[in-house]
Amino acid sequence: MRDPFNKLQDRERSRRAFLRDSAKATAGILAFPAILPSSALGKAGTVAPSERIVMGCIGMGGRGTGNMRTFLAHKDVQVVAVCDVDQERCRQAVKLVDDQYGTQDCRGYNDFRRLLEEEDLDALTTAVPDHWHALMGVAAAKEMLDIYAEKPLALTVPEGRAIVDAVRRTGIIWQTGCQQRSGRNFRHACELVRNGRIGTIERVEVRLPTGSPGEIRPEMTLPEGFDYDLWLGPAPRVPYTKERCHYQWRWNLDYAGGQLSDWIGHHGDIANWGMGTDLTGPIEVEGEGEYPREGIYNTAVTYRFKCWFPKGASPVAPEGFPMIIQSALVLGTRFIGTEGWVDVSRSQLATEPASLMKEIIGPDEIRLYESLDHHTNFLDCVRVRGNTVAPPEQGQRAATLAHLGNIAMLLGRAISWDPVAETIPNDAEACRMLSRPMRSPWHV
Repeated sequence: MRDPFNKLQDRERSRRAFLRDSAKATAGILAFPAILPSSALGKAGTVAPSERIVMGCIGMGGRGTGNMRTFLAHKDVQVVAVCDVDQERCRQAVKLVDDQYGTQDCRGYNDFRRLLEEEDLDALTTAVPDHWHALMGVAAAKEMLDIYAEKPLALTVPEGRAIVDAVRRTGIIWQTGCQQRSGRNFRHACELVRNGRIGTIERVEVRLPTGSPGEIRPEMTLPEGFDYDLWLGPAPRVPYTKERCHYQWRWNLDYAGGQLSDWIGHHGDIANWGMGTDLTGPIEVEGEGEYPREGIYNTAVTYRFKCWFPKGASPVAPEGFPMIIQSALVLGTRFIGTEGWVDVSRSQLATEPASLMKEIIGPDEIRLYESLDHHTNFLDCVRVRGNTVAPPEQGQRAATLAHLGNIAMLLGRAISWDPVAETIPNDAEACRMLSRPMRSPWHV
Protein backbone atom coordinates (compact mmCIF):
# COMPACT_ATOMS: atom_id res chain seq x y z
CA MET A 1 0.00 0.00 0.00
CA ARG A 2 1.32 3.45 -0.87
CA ASP A 3 2.19 5.80 1.96
CA PRO A 4 -0.76 8.23 2.40
CA PHE A 5 1.54 11.24 2.70
CA ASN A 6 3.37 10.45 -0.54
CA LYS A 7 0.03 9.74 -2.21
CA LEU A 8 -1.21 13.18 -1.19
CA GLN A 9 1.98 14.82 -2.47
CA ASP A 10 1.58 13.07 -5.81
CA ARG A 11 -1.98 14.31 -6.11
CA GLU A 12 -1.06 17.88 -5.25
CA ARG A 13 1.43 17.91 -8.11
CA SER A 14 -1.15 16.68 -10.57
CA ARG A 15 -3.94 18.23 -12.60
CA ARG A 16 -6.40 16.32 -10.45
CA ALA A 17 -5.18 18.05 -7.32
CA PHE A 18 -5.84 21.38 -8.97
CA LEU A 19 -9.45 20.38 -9.65
CA ARG A 20 -9.94 19.18 -6.10
CA ASP A 21 -8.40 22.34 -4.62
CA SER A 22 -10.73 24.36 -6.85
CA ALA A 23 -13.65 22.37 -5.48
CA LYS A 24 -12.75 23.32 -1.92
CA ALA A 25 -12.35 26.98 -2.83
CA THR A 26 -15.72 27.18 -4.56
CA ALA A 27 -17.84 24.86 -2.39
CA GLY A 28 -21.36 26.22 -2.14
CA ILE A 29 -20.48 29.34 -4.15
CA LEU A 30 -20.18 28.56 -7.85
CA ALA A 31 -23.41 28.22 -9.80
CA PHE A 32 -23.46 26.06 -12.89
CA PRO A 33 -24.65 27.56 -16.20
CA ALA A 34 -27.87 26.21 -17.69
CA ILE A 35 -26.07 24.59 -20.63
CA LEU A 36 -22.29 24.24 -21.04
CA PRO A 37 -21.11 24.68 -24.67
CA SER A 38 -19.64 21.53 -26.15
CA SER A 39 -16.59 23.57 -27.15
CA ALA A 40 -15.67 23.79 -23.48
CA LEU A 41 -14.90 20.08 -23.44
CA GLY A 42 -13.24 19.65 -26.82
CA LYS A 43 -14.45 17.64 -29.80
CA ALA A 44 -15.22 13.96 -29.34
CA GLY A 45 -12.17 11.82 -30.00
CA THR A 46 -9.71 14.70 -29.56
CA VAL A 47 -9.48 14.85 -25.76
CA ALA A 48 -5.88 14.38 -24.68
CA PRO A 49 -5.30 11.56 -22.16
CA SER A 50 -4.02 14.08 -19.60
CA GLU A 51 -7.31 15.98 -19.84
CA ARG A 52 -9.63 13.01 -19.39
CA ILE A 53 -11.63 12.49 -16.21
CA VAL A 54 -10.15 9.36 -14.62
CA MET A 55 -12.95 7.27 -13.13
CA GLY A 56 -13.50 4.20 -10.99
CA CYS A 57 -16.79 2.26 -10.81
CA ILE A 58 -18.12 0.46 -7.72
CA GLY A 59 -21.03 -1.99 -7.90
CA MET A 60 -21.20 -3.83 -11.21
CA GLY A 61 -24.79 -5.10 -11.21
CA GLY A 62 -27.31 -4.03 -13.83
CA ARG A 63 -27.50 -0.34 -12.90
CA GLY A 64 -23.81 -0.01 -12.14
CA THR A 65 -22.81 -1.62 -15.44
CA GLY A 66 -25.31 0.59 -17.26
CA ASN A 67 -23.81 3.72 -15.75
CA MET A 68 -20.31 2.51 -16.59
CA ARG A 69 -21.27 1.87 -20.22
CA THR A 70 -22.64 5.41 -20.45
CA PHE A 71 -19.44 6.93 -19.08
CA LEU A 72 -17.31 4.70 -21.33
CA ALA A 73 -19.04 6.30 -24.33
CA HIS A 74 -17.71 9.72 -23.31
CA LYS A 75 -14.37 10.51 -24.93
CA ASP A 76 -13.41 12.77 -22.03
CA VAL A 77 -13.64 9.87 -19.52
CA GLN A 78 -11.09 7.14 -18.82
CA VAL A 79 -12.39 4.27 -16.69
CA VAL A 80 -9.36 2.62 -15.07
CA ALA A 81 -10.77 0.46 -12.27
CA VAL A 82 -13.93 -1.42 -11.24
CA CYS A 83 -15.02 -3.03 -8.00
CA ASP A 84 -17.57 -5.65 -6.92
CA VAL A 85 -17.78 -8.19 -4.10
CA ASP A 86 -18.94 -10.71 -6.72
CA GLN A 87 -15.80 -11.89 -8.52
CA GLU A 88 -17.63 -12.86 -11.71
CA ARG A 89 -19.37 -9.50 -12.02
CA CYS A 90 -16.04 -7.78 -11.47
CA ARG A 91 -14.37 -9.92 -14.14
CA GLN A 92 -17.10 -9.13 -16.66
CA ALA A 93 -16.81 -5.40 -15.94
CA VAL A 94 -13.04 -5.48 -16.44
CA LYS A 95 -13.55 -7.18 -19.79
CA LEU A 96 -16.12 -4.55 -20.86
CA VAL A 97 -13.67 -1.75 -20.12
CA ASP A 98 -10.73 -3.46 -21.79
CA ASP A 99 -12.81 -4.28 -24.87
CA GLN A 100 -13.92 -0.66 -25.11
CA TYR A 101 -10.36 0.66 -25.07
CA GLY A 102 -8.65 -2.26 -26.81
CA THR A 103 -6.25 -2.70 -23.86
CA GLN A 104 -5.77 -4.91 -20.81
CA ASP A 105 -5.25 -2.05 -18.38
CA CYS A 106 -8.44 -2.01 -16.30
CA ARG A 107 -7.95 -3.19 -12.72
CA GLY A 108 -10.55 -5.12 -10.76
CA TYR A 109 -11.07 -4.92 -7.00
CA ASN A 110 -13.09 -6.92 -4.49
CA ASP A 111 -12.90 -4.28 -1.71
CA PHE A 112 -13.77 -0.64 -2.42
CA ARG A 113 -11.29 0.47 0.24
CA ARG A 114 -8.40 -0.95 -1.78
CA LEU A 115 -9.64 0.85 -4.88
CA LEU A 116 -9.72 4.16 -3.01
CA GLU A 117 -6.26 3.57 -1.53
CA GLU A 118 -4.49 2.36 -4.65
CA GLU A 119 -6.06 4.29 -7.53
CA ASP A 120 -5.42 7.94 -8.38
CA LEU A 121 -8.87 8.97 -9.59
CA ASP A 122 -10.82 12.11 -10.38
CA ALA A 123 -14.30 10.65 -10.02
CA LEU A 124 -16.26 7.66 -8.89
CA THR A 125 -19.60 6.11 -9.78
CA THR A 126 -21.38 3.89 -7.26
CA ALA A 127 -24.42 1.63 -7.65
CA VAL A 128 -24.59 -0.48 -4.49
CA PRO A 129 -27.25 -1.50 -1.93
CA ASP A 130 -28.58 1.42 0.11
CA HIS A 131 -26.84 0.33 3.33
CA TRP A 132 -23.51 1.04 1.62
CA HIS A 133 -24.30 4.51 0.25
CA ALA A 134 -23.11 6.59 3.19
CA LEU A 135 -20.02 4.52 3.96
CA MET A 136 -18.75 4.68 0.39
CA GLY A 137 -19.87 8.25 -0.22
CA VAL A 138 -18.17 9.68 2.85
CA ALA A 139 -15.00 7.62 2.28
CA ALA A 140 -14.77 8.80 -1.33
CA ALA A 141 -15.40 12.42 -0.32
CA LYS A 142 -12.45 12.19 2.08
CA GLU A 143 -10.36 11.18 -0.92
CA MET A 144 -11.63 14.31 -2.73
CA LEU A 145 -13.31 12.29 -5.48
CA ASP A 146 -16.28 13.66 -7.37
CA ILE A 147 -19.16 11.18 -7.17
CA TYR A 148 -22.07 10.03 -9.33
CA ALA A 149 -24.13 7.94 -6.88
CA GLU A 150 -27.37 6.06 -7.36
CA LYS A 151 -30.51 6.97 -5.47
CA PRO A 152 -31.85 6.95 -2.83
CA LEU A 153 -29.25 9.10 -1.16
CA ALA A 154 -28.85 6.78 1.84
CA LEU A 155 -30.47 4.07 3.96
CA THR A 156 -31.41 6.45 6.78
CA VAL A 157 -31.84 10.15 7.53
CA PRO A 158 -28.60 10.45 9.59
CA GLU A 159 -26.59 8.59 6.95
CA GLY A 160 -27.94 10.89 4.25
CA ARG A 161 -27.03 13.92 6.35
CA ALA A 162 -23.49 12.52 6.72
CA ILE A 163 -23.19 12.50 2.91
CA VAL A 164 -24.51 16.06 2.59
CA ASP A 165 -22.09 17.28 5.26
CA ALA A 166 -19.13 15.47 3.67
CA VAL A 167 -19.85 16.98 0.26
CA ARG A 168 -20.24 20.45 1.74
CA ARG A 169 -17.09 20.11 3.83
CA THR A 170 -14.86 18.88 1.00
CA GLY A 171 -16.41 20.76 -1.91
CA ILE A 172 -16.53 17.72 -4.19
CA ILE A 173 -19.06 17.47 -7.02
CA TRP A 174 -21.97 15.10 -6.33
CA GLN A 175 -24.70 13.93 -8.66
CA THR A 176 -27.54 11.82 -7.24
CA GLY A 177 -29.02 9.40 -9.78
CA CYS A 178 -32.39 11.16 -9.80
CA GLN A 179 -32.17 11.34 -13.58
CA GLN A 180 -35.72 12.58 -14.12
CA ARG A 181 -34.38 16.06 -13.31
CA SER A 182 -32.60 15.81 -16.64
CA GLY A 183 -35.83 15.02 -18.49
CA ARG A 184 -37.46 17.76 -20.57
CA ASN A 185 -41.04 16.72 -19.70
CA PHE A 186 -40.34 16.69 -15.97
CA ARG A 187 -38.68 20.10 -16.01
CA HIS A 188 -41.51 21.62 -18.08
CA ALA A 189 -44.15 20.13 -15.76
CA CYS A 190 -42.44 21.62 -12.72
CA GLU A 191 -42.05 25.00 -14.40
CA LEU A 192 -45.77 25.05 -15.21
CA VAL A 193 -46.53 24.46 -11.55
CA ARG A 194 -43.96 26.92 -10.23
CA ASN A 195 -45.25 29.67 -12.54
CA GLY A 196 -48.86 29.34 -11.38
CA ARG A 197 -50.33 27.87 -14.57
CA ILE A 198 -52.72 25.69 -12.53
CA GLY A 199 -53.30 28.19 -9.74
CA THR A 200 -52.69 27.47 -6.08
CA ILE A 201 -51.73 23.84 -5.48
CA GLU A 202 -54.23 21.94 -3.32
CA ARG A 203 -52.44 18.58 -3.22
CA VAL A 204 -49.76 16.47 -4.88
CA GLU A 205 -50.07 12.76 -5.68
CA VAL A 206 -46.99 10.58 -6.10
CA ARG A 207 -47.43 7.11 -7.61
CA LEU A 208 -44.68 4.53 -7.08
CA PRO A 209 -44.38 0.78 -7.80
CA THR A 210 -45.76 -1.98 -5.62
CA GLY A 211 -43.28 -4.46 -4.16
CA SER A 212 -43.50 -8.11 -5.25
CA PRO A 213 -40.51 -9.97 -3.79
CA GLY A 214 -41.65 -13.47 -4.77
CA GLU A 215 -40.75 -16.81 -3.21
CA ILE A 216 -37.91 -17.09 -0.69
CA ARG A 217 -35.60 -20.09 -0.67
CA PRO A 218 -33.92 -21.30 2.55
CA GLU A 219 -30.27 -20.93 3.51
CA MET A 220 -28.00 -21.85 0.60
CA THR A 221 -24.35 -22.74 0.00
CA LEU A 222 -22.27 -19.62 -0.52
CA PRO A 223 -21.18 -19.40 -4.18
CA GLU A 224 -17.48 -19.31 -4.99
CA GLY A 225 -16.08 -15.84 -5.57
CA PHE A 226 -18.78 -13.96 -3.65
CA ASP A 227 -17.58 -12.10 -0.54
CA TYR A 228 -20.82 -12.29 1.41
CA ASP A 229 -19.40 -10.86 4.63
CA LEU A 230 -18.21 -7.76 2.78
CA TRP A 231 -21.56 -7.54 0.97
CA LEU A 232 -23.30 -7.46 4.36
CA GLY A 233 -20.80 -4.93 5.67
CA PRO A 234 -22.53 -2.85 8.37
CA ALA A 235 -25.71 -4.94 8.26
CA PRO A 236 -26.38 -7.81 10.71
CA ARG A 237 -24.63 -11.12 10.11
CA VAL A 238 -27.29 -13.58 8.85
CA PRO A 239 -27.25 -16.85 6.83
CA TYR A 240 -26.76 -16.56 3.09
CA THR A 241 -29.53 -17.10 0.59
CA LYS A 242 -29.50 -15.91 -3.01
CA GLU A 243 -32.79 -14.06 -2.53
CA ARG A 244 -31.18 -11.78 0.04
CA CYS A 245 -28.54 -10.37 -2.32
CA HIS A 246 -28.12 -8.58 -5.62
CA TYR A 247 -31.46 -7.18 -6.84
CA GLN A 248 -33.53 -8.77 -4.04
CA TRP A 249 -31.87 -6.80 -1.25
CA ARG A 250 -34.46 -4.07 -1.87
CA TRP A 251 -37.11 -6.01 0.05
CA ASN A 252 -35.28 -6.05 3.40
CA LEU A 253 -35.12 -3.08 5.79
CA ASP A 254 -31.54 -3.93 6.78
CA TYR A 255 -30.44 -2.94 3.27
CA ALA A 256 -33.18 -0.71 1.78
CA GLY A 257 -36.80 0.43 2.04
CA GLY A 258 -38.58 -1.49 -0.71
CA GLN A 259 -39.98 -0.02 -3.89
CA LEU A 260 -40.91 3.04 -1.85
CA SER A 261 -37.33 4.11 -1.16
CA ASP A 262 -36.13 2.76 -4.52
CA TRP A 263 -38.44 5.11 -6.46
CA ILE A 264 -38.96 8.06 -4.12
CA GLY A 265 -35.83 9.63 -5.61
CA HIS A 266 -37.64 9.77 -8.95
CA HIS A 267 -41.30 10.79 -8.66
CA GLY A 268 -41.04 12.02 -5.07
CA ASP A 269 -38.08 14.17 -6.04
CA ILE A 270 -40.09 15.64 -8.93
CA ALA A 271 -42.92 16.43 -6.49
CA ASN A 272 -40.45 18.37 -4.36
CA TRP A 273 -38.95 20.10 -7.40
CA GLY A 274 -42.32 21.27 -8.66
CA MET A 275 -43.46 22.47 -5.24
CA GLY A 276 -40.19 24.14 -4.35
CA THR A 277 -39.89 21.97 -1.23
CA ASP A 278 -36.64 20.22 -2.10
CA LEU A 279 -34.77 21.96 0.73
CA THR A 280 -37.35 21.28 3.44
CA GLY A 281 -39.89 18.63 4.38
CA PRO A 282 -43.30 17.85 5.87
CA ILE A 283 -44.24 18.31 9.53
CA GLU A 284 -46.54 15.30 9.85
CA VAL A 285 -46.70 11.88 8.18
CA GLU A 286 -49.43 9.24 8.50
CA GLY A 287 -50.46 6.17 6.50
CA GLU A 288 -50.57 2.42 6.23
CA GLY A 289 -48.85 -0.36 4.34
CA GLU A 290 -49.23 -4.08 3.71
CA TYR A 291 -46.19 -6.07 4.85
CA PRO A 292 -45.11 -9.70 4.34
CA ARG A 293 -46.07 -11.86 7.32
CA GLU A 294 -43.11 -14.27 7.16
CA GLY A 295 -39.70 -14.73 5.59
CA ILE A 296 -36.75 -12.39 5.23
CA TYR A 297 -38.59 -9.69 3.27
CA ASN A 298 -40.14 -7.00 5.48
CA THR A 299 -40.70 -3.89 3.33
CA ALA A 300 -44.15 -2.68 2.34
CA VAL A 301 -45.70 -4.44 -0.66
CA THR A 302 -48.49 -1.87 -0.99
CA TYR A 303 -48.59 1.48 0.80
CA ARG A 304 -50.31 4.83 1.05
CA PHE A 305 -49.33 7.71 3.31
CA LYS A 306 -49.82 11.45 3.56
CA CYS A 307 -47.10 14.02 4.18
CA TRP A 308 -48.43 17.37 5.36
CA PHE A 309 -46.36 20.41 4.38
CA PRO A 310 -47.10 23.50 6.48
CA LYS A 311 -47.92 27.08 5.65
CA GLY A 312 -44.98 28.78 3.96
CA ALA A 313 -43.22 25.56 2.89
CA SER A 314 -44.14 25.98 -0.79
CA PRO A 315 -44.41 29.16 -2.86
CA VAL A 316 -47.29 27.66 -4.86
CA ALA A 317 -49.26 26.44 -1.82
CA PRO A 318 -48.95 29.30 0.67
CA GLU A 319 -51.37 27.77 3.20
CA GLY A 320 -49.77 24.34 3.11
CA PHE A 321 -50.63 21.17 1.20
CA PRO A 322 -50.72 17.37 1.47
CA MET A 323 -48.45 15.13 -0.58
CA ILE A 324 -50.03 11.68 -1.03
CA ILE A 325 -47.48 8.93 -1.74
CA GLN A 326 -48.87 5.54 -2.71
CA SER A 327 -48.18 2.33 -4.61
CA ALA A 328 -49.86 2.13 -8.00
CA LEU A 329 -49.76 0.41 -11.37
CA VAL A 330 -49.26 3.65 -13.31
CA LEU A 331 -46.30 5.65 -12.01
CA GLY A 332 -45.87 9.42 -11.99
CA THR A 333 -46.50 12.71 -10.19
CA ARG A 334 -49.70 14.74 -10.34
CA PHE A 335 -49.99 18.36 -9.17
CA ILE A 336 -53.61 19.38 -8.54
CA GLY A 337 -54.37 23.09 -8.40
CA THR A 338 -57.35 25.41 -8.21
CA GLU A 339 -57.24 25.93 -11.99
CA GLY A 340 -56.27 22.50 -13.34
CA TRP A 341 -53.70 19.76 -12.99
CA VAL A 342 -50.36 18.61 -14.37
CA ASP A 343 -49.46 14.90 -14.50
CA VAL A 344 -45.97 13.81 -15.55
CA SER A 345 -44.34 10.40 -15.94
CA ARG A 346 -41.60 8.84 -18.03
CA SER A 347 -44.11 8.07 -20.76
CA GLN A 348 -46.09 11.32 -20.98
CA LEU A 349 -46.96 14.82 -19.84
CA ALA A 350 -50.71 15.43 -19.47
CA THR A 351 -52.47 18.59 -18.32
CA GLU A 352 -55.91 20.00 -17.67
CA PRO A 353 -56.59 22.15 -19.55
CA ALA A 354 -54.79 20.31 -22.36
CA SER A 355 -53.53 23.57 -23.84
CA LEU A 356 -51.06 23.89 -20.97
CA MET A 357 -48.80 21.29 -22.56
CA LYS A 358 -47.89 23.82 -25.26
CA GLU A 359 -47.34 26.71 -22.86
CA ILE A 360 -44.01 28.49 -23.24
CA ILE A 361 -42.24 29.61 -20.09
CA GLY A 362 -41.06 33.18 -20.65
CA PRO A 363 -37.54 34.49 -20.01
CA ASP A 364 -38.73 36.55 -17.03
CA GLU A 365 -40.55 33.64 -15.37
CA ILE A 366 -39.20 30.98 -13.02
CA ARG A 367 -36.81 28.75 -14.94
CA LEU A 368 -35.48 25.60 -13.32
CA TYR A 369 -31.99 24.19 -13.81
CA GLU A 370 -31.77 22.79 -17.34
CA SER A 371 -29.87 19.56 -17.80
CA LEU A 372 -30.28 17.63 -21.04
CA ASP A 373 -28.44 14.48 -19.91
CA HIS A 374 -27.76 13.37 -16.33
CA HIS A 375 -24.34 11.79 -16.88
CA THR A 376 -23.12 14.58 -19.12
CA ASN A 377 -24.30 17.13 -16.58
CA PHE A 378 -22.13 15.43 -13.95
CA LEU A 379 -19.05 15.46 -16.20
CA ASP A 380 -19.59 19.09 -17.17
CA CYS A 381 -19.84 20.06 -13.51
CA VAL A 382 -16.65 18.15 -12.70
CA ARG A 383 -14.82 20.24 -15.29
CA VAL A 384 -16.14 23.66 -14.33
CA ARG A 385 -16.59 22.89 -10.59
CA GLY A 386 -20.29 23.78 -10.73
CA ASN A 387 -23.43 22.57 -8.99
CA THR A 388 -25.15 19.54 -10.51
CA VAL A 389 -28.86 19.28 -11.26
CA ALA A 390 -29.29 16.70 -8.46
CA PRO A 391 -27.03 17.63 -5.52
CA PRO A 392 -27.12 15.66 -2.26
CA GLU A 393 -29.34 18.03 -0.24
CA GLN A 394 -32.21 17.55 -2.69
CA GLY A 395 -31.54 13.82 -2.66
CA GLN A 396 -31.70 13.85 1.13
CA ARG A 397 -35.08 15.60 1.17
CA ALA A 398 -36.60 13.16 -1.33
CA ALA A 399 -35.26 10.09 0.47
CA THR A 400 -36.53 11.42 3.80
CA LEU A 401 -40.11 11.20 2.51
CA ALA A 402 -39.68 7.43 2.15
CA HIS A 403 -37.89 7.04 5.48
CA LEU A 404 -40.69 8.86 7.31
CA GLY A 405 -43.39 6.98 5.43
CA ASN A 406 -41.85 3.66 6.39
CA ILE A 407 -41.60 4.67 10.06
CA ALA A 408 -45.21 5.91 10.23
CA MET A 409 -46.56 2.80 8.50
CA LEU A 410 -44.53 0.39 10.64
CA LEU A 411 -45.71 2.13 13.80
CA GLY A 412 -49.29 2.32 12.53
CA ARG A 413 -49.73 5.92 13.65
CA ALA A 414 -48.98 9.50 12.73
CA ILE A 415 -45.54 10.94 13.45
CA SER A 416 -44.39 14.55 13.59
CA TRP A 417 -41.26 15.80 11.82
CA ASP A 418 -38.95 18.76 12.29
CA PRO A 419 -37.45 19.37 8.83
CA VAL A 420 -34.83 21.78 10.18
CA ALA A 421 -33.43 19.63 12.99
CA GLU A 422 -34.29 16.44 11.06
CA THR A 423 -35.76 14.73 14.08
CA ILE A 424 -39.09 13.36 15.32
CA PRO A 425 -39.88 15.55 18.33
CA ASN A 426 -41.17 14.09 21.61
CA ASP A 427 -41.33 10.55 20.24
CA ALA A 428 -38.47 8.34 21.43
CA GLU A 429 -39.89 5.18 19.80
CA ALA A 430 -40.09 6.77 16.35
CA CYS A 431 -36.73 8.53 16.76
CA ARG A 432 -34.98 5.20 17.31
CA MET A 433 -36.22 4.10 13.88
CA LEU A 434 -34.49 6.99 12.11
CA SER A 435 -31.16 5.14 12.12
CA ARG A 436 -29.77 1.59 11.96
CA PRO A 437 -26.96 0.23 14.13
CA MET A 438 -23.83 -0.68 12.15
CA ARG A 439 -21.98 -3.93 12.63
CA SER A 440 -18.41 -3.46 13.84
CA PRO A 441 -15.98 -2.24 12.54
CA TRP A 442 -18.11 -0.18 10.17
CA HIS A 443 -19.10 3.40 10.98
CA VAL A 444 -19.70 6.65 9.11
